[in-house]
This record gives sequence, structure tokens and C-alpha cells, in this order.
Amino acid sequence: MPTFVNPEKCDGCKGGEKTACMYICPNDLMILDPEAMKAYNQEPEACWECYSCVKICPQGAIEARPYADFAPMGGTSIPMRSAEDIMWTIKFRNGSVKRFKFPIRTTPEGSIKPFEGKPEPGDLESELLFTETELVTPKEVLNKKIEVSDADASRVWKEGEFEG
Repeated sequence: MPTFVNPEKCDGCKGGEKTACMYICPNDLMILDPEAMKAYNQEPEACWECYSCVKICPQGAIEARPYADFAPMGGTSIPMRSAEDIMWTIKFRNGSVKRFKFPIRTTPEGSIKPFEGKPEPGDLESELLFTETELVTPKEVLNKKIEVSDADASRVWKEGEFEG
């Protein structure tokens, strides 16, 4: 079952141009109805059920069928996201409730320095890759013509060796 936006809970992310679910959807399925100012899934059949929009929605307005490996058929799963972790609340058909807490980060936010130790960006016209300092010269000429004798051309590869 694809995602479903509960219009009673959705506030359109307080009237901005782009809602959180629109921003995060990897398939660009979520859009904002400009008249109602509510988000909705424009192509439910194309939904991957990746749960990105469900996890990011600040109002908890988006629902999706839970995966069968952690909530059996008829159950519901509700994520509550904080800056450090996600608390999943699983409600089973019989009414029992379980909660699971999983970290969403392994390092403090903003602590990663992705370009530390890398060289400064170079000239866009250069043929060098980002981490290269010079072009490597080939040991032999690669554009030379190789003659194939008639004897070599008549040999056929069969079952791991040449015949002929």
C-alpha cells in the first residue's frame, strides 16, 4: 500500500512553497494542493514505500502499510523522529503496542568534514581527476595496429581452449 496523507492532520508544512514530504520523496510523488494547502501522493501506484515521507512529516500526517517483517498484516507503525533517533510505535491487530528506538546518526550533526585532507578544487579544463596530481604516461603505445595472421584467425575458441 502506498503512502496516504491524512488531510485532517496535514498542515502543508505551514504554507511554505515546498513541504517536507515533497523535499524528501526520492520519486517526486508528493505535491502540495495549492487551494487546500495539503500535501498528497500524486501517483500512489509509483510509490516505493520507502517511508522517507512518513519519517520526515512533522505532523505525523502520512501513513503507509508497515513492512511485514516488523508489523504483521493489520498492524500500524508510527515513527516519531527527533534529531538523534527515530522511535517506532508498532500497534498490532490485537491492540498490543511495542516501541523501538533506533539512532539515525552515528556522529554529532555537523561534525563530518567531507573535504578534509582533499586537495583544493582545480581547473575545470584539466584532465586530472580530483585526487590526481599528474597524468600517468602509458608504458607502451596503445593505438598501434596489430596484425593477425591467417593461422590465428582460423582458430576457434571452444570449451576453454582453442581448436584448429
